[in-house]
Amino acid sequence: MIEVADKVYRNRGNTAVLDLVDRDAVTVLDVGCGAGDNAASLQRRDPHKRIFGITGSPKECALAGEHMELCWVADLEAELPPEIDKIQFDCLVFSHVLEHLRDPAALVARLVPSLAPGGTCVIAVPNVLNWRDRLDFLRGRFEYRDIGTLDATHLRFYTYRTAARQLLATAPELAVELVTVSGDVPLWRLMRRLLPERTCVGIRELGRRRWPNLFGWQVLIKARRVEAAGNP
Repeated sequence: MIEVADKVYRNRGNTAVLDLVDRDAVTVLDVGCGAGDNAASLQRRDPHKRIFGITGSPKECALAGEHMELCWVADLEAELPPEIDKIQFDCLVFSHVLEHLRDPAALVARLVPSLAPGGTCVIAVPNVLNWRDRLDFLRGRFEYRDIGTLDATHLRFYTYRTAARQLLATAPELAVELVTVSGDVPLWRLMRRLLPERTCVGIRELGRRRWPNLFGWQVLIKARRVEAAGNP
């Protein structure tokens, strides 16, 4: 996994991702947990959860550990901590981490055996075909940035139509339950002033539903572990 020296990923937590975590999931593994912002939000929402995390950064691990039962430092594309194999998780969370890896599908498949039967895998990755990036591409702009879809540490790029197929390609035990997006239709200031708020909300929902590849800035996937075909 390529890291930017001393870079610490912090945010307010990814609400759209956390909404896909089953409320009755007790043990949760946050893969690529950053500074633990998702864990902090999950703890506030469901104090009964036992949250674990993995990050490649010792600085992030120290911060994330304040909100977790245990956090490990590991290279996600090398050997994972052996302790993980001793825990059965109800949910695996991959929030904006897989796009940083050379072989993200391999990591997902590697962790599936640690997922309880019936447990869920929740994934969020940026959508490279969102309208903002399309405008930049049309203008001839393709420049890496510190944050966003073209973060300088991103190695893989996904769309609404390709993300689930590519990321779950080597994990046949995972059955996709939901693929959706979060994002916004650009209702400029004048339109927001002219239209009632209820109408604006309806337009945004319609845009995400009808044109997810255009108006979604992140792709959200929820898959559940099922028994392999032929197993009792």
